[in-house]
Amino acid sequence: MELTTWLTYVGVIVALIAFPGPVALLCASHGLRHGHQRALSTVLGGALAALIMMTASALGLGAILAASETAFLILKYVGGLYLIYLGIQSWRAPVDVPQWEVNEAMPTGTQSSSQLFRTGFAVGISNPKDLLFFAALFPGFIAVDQPQGLQFAILAITWLVIDTTLMSMYSRVGSKVGRLFQQPHHVRWFNRVTGSLFITAGGALLKAQR
Repeated sequence: MELTTWLTYVGVIVALIAFPGPVALLCASHGLRHGHQRALSTVLGGALAALIMMTASALGLGAILAASETAFLILKYVGGLYLIYLGIQSWRAPVDVPQWEVNEAMPTGTQSSSQLFRTGFAVGISNPKDLLFFAALFPGFIAVDQPQGLQFAILAITWLVIDTTLMSMYSRVGSKVGRLFQQPHHVRWFNRVTGSLFITAGGALLKAQR
């Protein structure tokens, strides 16, 4: 892959990934609730989902999804309803003030790292438009006269590095903001704002077209 092609790709995906979507919102929310270190599990879950989406697109599943209205609708409704479920859960979350320690450990009773990982993965894997997105993005940066497997690996690894870095920044911002939430009404406000954003994202996905 030519350096100019790779640099163009980096510029494009930095702009795309930096724009906050459901996974970024989740990372920030988990950073606030559970601390940056534990929220890294959410980041890794979302990264694994992105890797699976990229691989599936490379194998042609994105094209299949684009051609199948039924498959797209099923995945769209599953993903949209899951985001709405997360929004309702956020609205109904207990108004507990985060107790921050020096090592960012949280009180007992918070979600485990494996639970955060699963939630990050579920949010990342539940959007069928990502399959179409990767299927549309990658061909523009792959030279057909060069080994395509290696080029795909370069594109995928670059995406994962940038995605993990930026999502980690979102979780870090969430953890920093969390230290300011020392009043119950602040936590209630945060729960309702994030819940509303998840519900909005879920509604947008339900209305999405291929």
